[in-house]
Amino acid sequence: MTSSSLPFTCSSFQLSPTPKSTRIRTPTPAFTHNPFPPSAIRMCASTQPKKIPGPKRINKKRGSSSSSEAEDLVRLLMRNFTDKQPLVNTLNKYVKLVRTEHCFLLFEELGKSDKWLQCLEMFRWMQKQRWYIADNGVYSKLISVMGKKGQTRMAMWLFSEMRNSGCKPDTSVYNALITAHLHSRDKSKALAKALWYFEKMKGMERCKPSIVTYNILLRAFAQARNVDQVNALFKDLDESIVSPDIYTFNGVMDAYGKLGMIREMELVLSRMKSNQIKPDIITFNLLIDAYGRKQEFDKMEQVFKSLLRSKEKPTLPTFNSMITNYGKARLREKADLVFQKMTEMGYKPSFITYECLIMMYGYCDCISKAREIFDQMAESEKEKKVSTLNAMLDVYCRNALPMEADMLFESARRSRMFAVDSSTYKLLYKAYTKANMKELIEKLLMYMDKDGIVPNKRFFLDALGALGSSPPGKKSTRKSDGLHQEAATAQS
Repeated sequence: MTSSSLPFTCSSFQLSPTPKSTRIRTPTPAFTHNPFPPSAIRMCASTQPKKIPGPKRINKKRGSSSSSEAEDLVRLLMRNFTDKQPLVNTLNKYVKLVRTEHCFLLFEELGKSDKWLQCLEMFRWMQKQRWYIADNGVYSKLISVMGKKGQTRMAMWLFSEMRNSGCKPDTSVYNALITAHLHSRDKSKALAKALWYFEKMKGMERCKPSIVTYNILLRAFAQARNVDQVNALFKDLDESIVSPDIYTFNGVMDAYGKLGMIREMELVLSRMKSNQIKPDIITFNLLIDAYGRKQEFDKMEQVFKSLLRSKEKPTLPTFNSMITNYGKARLREKADLVFQKMTEMGYKPSFITYECLIMMYGYCDCISKAREIFDQMAESEKEKKVSTLNAMLDVYCRNALPMEADMLFESARRSRMFAVDSSTYKLLYKAYTKANMKELIEKLLMYMDKDGIVPNKRFFLDALGALGSSPPGKKSTRKSDGLHQEAATAQS
């Protein structure tokens, strides 16, 4: 492999000092040798790109104090808001304290929990307050929340409402509107609409495309595998007065990398270097993940070694990605050595790291080792995550051990150690269906009913996919057959 494989030149900077070694007991074998041999490929040292001047920062102490107070009030409002206690009643209770900044934070929290209707209720409540002034920022935030929840029509209504209130759209509002369209299901139509807005913005003085606009569009078209449009946008960007930033290139490379489009990703990497923008930790991590997914481990290891030589420091996602991708390739020793290297460098594994180890051992047919880690996590005093349970159940199901999965699920449900949710039921339903385990499917549906788990449209569509891949010529049970019919209805 030559240095032309990656568009980075060799650099003579020194290795960053690593944290003092701390030995952590792990379930992995001792680290006996360096799994990453010296490489001919080096990435240049990472420094932060020149930042575009932003709004002036307020006094740090004063700003952090007011921010903390606002967050505390929002947490209080969220705790008091229940199905029996409407949000408007709660807001009226604290009407003397709530202001615009609190509403912004509430929009964010409500959006995270799928309560977008409550966002509109709060907006109407805001409009009735004496302190409320129609503002582009409020509309931009609401349009963004509606877009993320797939409520494109509601986002369009808010845009119209904003103009009727006397506010003039600006770049941030159009960026939110473009993002809202890109979250819709009809991607081809959404991309066409986004481009239409982009061209419209060029003709409006207040709404000229910013680097954020370009970043949104570049990533979207990269995710759609539309290389020609990505290149056209880069050309447009080069001819504009706007300068690309690190997010421009990271967004496109990440999209290409997740799609396995390595050549296109490397061309964007070369373009980034020609713009004299240095890689940051996000760049290193996305390259490591992309090469790992394609099992191009030589390049992955070279990028990791270059990361160690740079001014950047690895993060837990760096190691988690390598462990997972080595596991998928059934390279258990390599994955073990990465984990050992991580602990020797002083990093403390997170629950995600341990879940990656569970999955890795599952891929490598080391079921007992995976269960050993799971049991250690279950016995620890730390908060239990349902994703940990799902990881172990997935290991059993992937290794054709549905009965073991059922016993673990029964135990977890009975002990209530893990907060079983719809993700657990979906995983098991698909696995049991593929294995044609009719009795387990019946029991699972019964538990779903008892636990009040109501399958949504996505559950039915996923279930339909599992049923479609199950052995032909087998009759399903009455309940699973009914679910199949509902899934077909959901698809239509």
